[in-house]
Amino acid sequence: MNVRAKAQPEPLVSARGIVNRFGQQVVHDRIDLDILPGEIIGIAGGSGAGKSMLLKTLTGLHRPDAGEVLLDGKSVLSLGAAEKAALIGVLFQQGALFSSLSVAQNITLPMREHTKLPAKEQEQLAMMKLALAGLPAATGNKFPSALSGGMVKRAAFARALALDPRILFLDEPTSDLDPISASGIDALIKQLNGSLGVTVVIVTHDLTTLFSICGRIAVLVDRKLTIGTVDQLMKSDHPWIHEFFHGPRALGAMQARKKNHGN
Repeated sequence: MNVRAKAQPEPLVSARGIVNRFGQQVVHDRIDLDILPGEIIGIAGGSGAGKSMLLKTLTGLHRPDAGEVLLDGKSVLSLGAAEKAALIGVLFQQGALFSSLSVAQNITLPMREHTKLPAKEQEQLAMMKLALAGLPAATGNKFPSALSGGMVKRAAFARALALDPRILFLDEPTSDLDPISASGIDALIKQLNGSLGVTVVIVTHDLTTLFSICGRIAVLVDRKLTIGTVDQLMKSDHPWIHEFFHGPRALGAMQARKKNHGN
């Protein structure tokens, strides 16, 4: 009897031939990227490599000069606002919470825009999202200005989870945080991925995040993507990639990774 190999799942996000330019400067040169359901994938690269622009392209916030992004089999640019909001949750740099709204109002904003849920049910869901993000219910009554940096990031997570998206796009989720708060955010990402099965795409220069929770890493260098696991990328002979994965900071991140994995 022939036993068929288990088929690889269809990508949740598929980018093909992506070209982005700033004037005459080419930032991305025919980039391809598949993101599989349930994975945590990091996007890394040097300053000015176009990491955030790639994130905006993948989420449909930026139309590329060439190429196409498919989200769940459909062009991301063809999706309506409500359909896209149900598939994608985005955490922007520094959280990007609305300062004039309470935390609970920030979380319920996507619900008000894209659902017809009663206000009471929206409030209950907001409390659930706060709990998922590791924040007490009382945080919902506070305004962003009253929160620490780590709490702002967690509140932004709660808002990104408001509509139970299938995929989270996170732009520098640990930036400007102390090591303890940053480790807490990494643990939160891993927990959400494990408990909810949500796919996570992380743009970050935080080596600890890349080494400890990302199954694969897509490195933007020379306008192209080099994709692999940490172990695979550490064997790369590309000068920038080699320096990135073998520098002093990478050594510390690798030691932490070995400690966490017990080897």
